[in-house]
Amino acid sequence: MKFLSNVIATVVGLFVFLMLMFFGIIFITMLFGGESESESLKSNSVLELNLGDVKYDYAGKYKDPWMSFFSEEKNIGLSDVINAIDVASIDDNIKGISILNNPNELGMAQNKELRNALENFKKSGKFVMAYANSYSQKEYYLNSVANSIYLNPVGELDFKGLSSEIMFFKDLQEKTGVKMEVLRHGKYKSAVEPFLENKMSDANREQTSVLLHSIWNSVCADIAKSRNISVTKLNQIANGLLARTPEMAKKQKLVDYIAYEDTYHNDIKKALKVSSDKDYNKISISDYTHKMTTTSVISETDDTIAVIFAQGEIQSGEGDVNTIGEGSIRRSLQEARKDKKIKAIVLRIDSPGGNALTSDLIWREIELTKKVKPIVVSMGNYAASGGYYIACNANTIFAQDNTITGSIGVFGILPNFSQLTKKIGINIEQVKTHQNASDYSPFVPMEENFKNVTLEGIEHVYKTFVSHVAQGRKMSFAAVDSIAQGRVWSGSEALKIGLVDKIGGLNAAIVEAARLSKTQNYSTKNYPEYEENLDDMLSKLPFGSSKADIIKEEIGKENYQLLQQIKKLQSRKGIQAMLPFEISIY
Repeated sequence: MKFLSNVIATVVGLFVFLMLMFFGIIFITMLFGGESESESLKSNSVLELNLGDVKYDYAGKYKDPWMSFFSEEKNIGLSDVINAIDVASIDDNIKGISILNNPNELGMAQNKELRNALENFKKSGKFVMAYANSYSQKEYYLNSVANSIYLNPVGELDFKGLSSEIMFFKDLQEKTGVKMEVLRHGKYKSAVEPFLENKMSDANREQTSVLLHSIWNSVCADIAKSRNISVTKLNQIANGLLARTPEMAKKQKLVDYIAYEDTYHNDIKKALKVSSDKDYNKISISDYTHKMTTTSVISETDDTIAVIFAQGEIQSGEGDVNTIGEGSIRRSLQEARKDKKIKAIVLRIDSPGGNALTSDLIWREIELTKKVKPIVVSMGNYAASGGYYIACNANTIFAQDNTITGSIGVFGILPNFSQLTKKIGINIEQVKTHQNASDYSPFVPMEENFKNVTLEGIEHVYKTFVSHVAQGRKMSFAAVDSIAQGRVWSGSEALKIGLVDKIGGLNAAIVEAARLSKTQNYSTKNYPEYEENLDDMLSKLPFGSSKADIIKEEIGKENYQLLQQIKKLQSRKGIQAMLPFEISIY
């Protein structure tokens, strides 16, 4: 027994020693780390727009200082990038921006905001140059803003228009005996259509076609302006695949130069008037953002506009940078409401929706806050279904023309294995005291009474949703219902039917919030500050977060994303107000 206690004491002592050494190293680094060489900014420099690690509008902020140390130093959000580009336009040390082999995970509306920032940067007289070994359509859309576009001689440019593909499982359900019981309100709620039909409905085909054409028209309009090519010509290029090789892309004026990367860098040197045998000065967007943040001074007397970022699926709980939780969002609204220095609030939404109850709780917090100070909504890539639910009662709503919004509808999906269990010889029996005593069981056929009660709940949520929209948008219930039914709209279409007020990005929304609050001299403050414990912090370290990376490496990025979608479906509880499908543009 004494031997065992000695072993346990040794293990515990070793663990404590390692932890003290680990945190001691971190503490010393915090005290003496200083500014690294990579963060230094020299005159006559180029800002490198590296977006590989930028996915969200907001990188996150934490109440726990340890979490801040591990997260904010490494990650930046799109809002940080855009602010940095704005500062760089008036920074005498920065002479231009280089977009080099730059794939990103940003959505189309986010790329639109970034594009607008680069357009404004060019107005300063400084250059924007872009090089890639190959361009996807989304990458080309961003890079087309550059003064000069380079393409590798053996590269390619993808420019062919947009398409959508949906899998249907009705026949598979009949063959396997695994059935998804679907309960919904909204003829356009196509998220559940694959389980009900074996082909696309006319309503779904209509909304998908209108949405794709609207997004494509927005893309073409921006490219046409930057490249001085007519929209008609761009559609001819896409239809005939007339830019599929570097030579064809140059002939169609989609790129300026066919060259290798060393030529691209030599041309940057010429623009900077740097000798060809010397390196030119450069700084990454992440280092520049960090330096800008640490050197900026904000007056304590300034009025403040709170910017609350709501990004990801809407779920119960605290939430984080990729999940909208009632805890962090409601707490942020309450803090901003009570802070006398904060004169207005901008709610930045990038969400396909999620839990209907959580959406309503956030809606209520916005309703309470709006009575104290103005709230302006800025929509990102998505503000659909539950995402629109939490937007609808703002004083003013902004969207990009390629934002995906609307989807005012409700559905529920319940898996049912009763036919499968019958096929393989399993029989299920239930005993209960009252007719409705048992919860839903996936192993017995859905009872008609359960179905009716559940549909009643869905109808109630739908009517509440439409009523909130009607109240917030000052429309009749019938008018909202006619454009609801789960239908998805682009931002430009949503403007025409009254679901949004103005086309514009986050900065435009901040300016509007300042106008509504009658303030001219103001700073901004980002929310939420997430509450995460030590376990959450450690799980983000390399030795605690490598599982996802290992799985991605073994099964591939696309299969990993599919696995994550299955996990999301399994985690959704209660009635959902979700975007009817997921859109990825490459």
